Amino acid sequence: MTGASSALHTDKYELTMLAAALRDGTAHRRTTFELFGRRLPEGRRYGVVAGTKRFVDALARFVFDDDALSALADFLDRETLAYLADYRFTGDIDGYAEGELYFPGSPVLSVHGTFGECVILETLALSIFNHDTAIASAAARMVSAAEDRPLIEMGSRRTHERAAVAAARAAYLAGFSGSSNLEAQRRYGVPALGTSAHAFTLLHTTADGPDERAAFRAQVDALGVDTTLLVDTYDITAGVAAAVEVAGPRLGAVRIDSGDLGVLARQVRAQLDSLGATETQIVVSGDLDEFAIASLRAEPVDSFGVGTSLVTGSGAPTAGMVYKLAEVDGIPVEKRSTRKQSHGGRKEALRLAKPTGTIVEEVVHPHGRRPETPAGLHARVLTVPLVAGGEPVDDLDFAAARTRVADGLKSLPWDGLALSRGEPAIPTRLIPPGA
Repeated sequence: MTGASSALHTDKYELTMLAAALRDGTAHRRTTFELFGRRLPEGRRYGVVAGTKRFVDALARFVFDDDALSALADFLDRETLAYLADYRFTGDIDGYAEGELYFPGSPVLSVHGTFGECVILETLALSIFNHDTAIASAAARMVSAAEDRPLIEMGSRRTHERAAVAAARAAYLAGFSGSSNLEAQRRYGVPALGTSAHAFTLLHTTADGPDERAAFRAQVDALGVDTTLLVDTYDITAGVAAAVEVAGPRLGAVRIDSGDLGVLARQVRAQLDSLGATETQIVVSGDLDEFAIASLRAEPVDSFGVGTSLVTGSGAPTAGMVYKLAEVDGIPVEKRSTRKQSHGGRKEALRLAKPTGTIVEEVVHPHGRRPETPAGLHARVLTVPLVAGGEPVDDLDFAAARTRVADGLKSLPWDGLALSRGEPAIPTRLIPPGA
């Protein structure tokens, strides 16, 4: 085990349920818990599974050390504390590979083991998947809106410091080119990007007034002409002129962070071209979301920096997933509350597609009872082993997960990529246990 214990990332009621189950003997019954979303965030047409590797890594750290047990001793009995002291998850987990698209009812994660083993993983699983999936799903919409132009995640200062690292990872998973967050680079290999802020330009103010050229000269001297100069601290036309004067026509890029970005991008492109800086790129940032990015499709913008909207899920800060008991000793169990129903039994899923690769339906079926594939369609199995006997099945390759997102977006029907509110891109067909 490496890193701090994740065991207290747990809601109290999970441990009080465990205590009661240990007392009446039901803690050792074999169970399956499922993590899924009853619906997508309002108006969304698909979601992107993210956080799988983070969850599996956290599972290895889910142990109750002396400090954790001390924190629980005031409300748990000795038997429960002794159980937790020896706790290691030894069950199996299967589900959707990281980077897969998902839809309402998709069994994103299925956790198999004793009730005691599985029930206390609820908060850990939901906190990781609900956050990372929300960010990756929003990021994927932005990637689609950008139409192959690079996006940079710049939202660390707009969220909790730990969430910022996970958000950078989720954005990169979904197709962003990199992040400003250095911890995301160290921990996950997310390319770190960024050069300067307005403060650096303002720093070069003297008693004689602002000296934008001095700021640009210092940056170019330190970072080379391929750097990106922020040109809107004062007058943007003067800023562009100063940037090219200092760096020359081989300047890497200029960034615009304020104003009417479409109008300014056209103005700056024309000015750069007139100064001979025809290869200098234009980066825009400043309260962008997928809709603002889409509105700039026809403008001469080369890349986008996205902050607040990305790290808050662009209006959907949680994926709304739940973690529910689906099977006990092979017996399907389900919740029947209005609008909070669950469907019993251990499940698997496959996705049907046309020969062209366009997907048409998600099929969720009882474990081990794969339905026949309709004529003229191809079926791809979605449920894969992730953990066996408490150990990861493989290294859950991050590069493969990024490719999976890109391939998934390409497989959507044309209206599935629409940013407007709508129904899920494909229907989900649930085959019940008795069918």
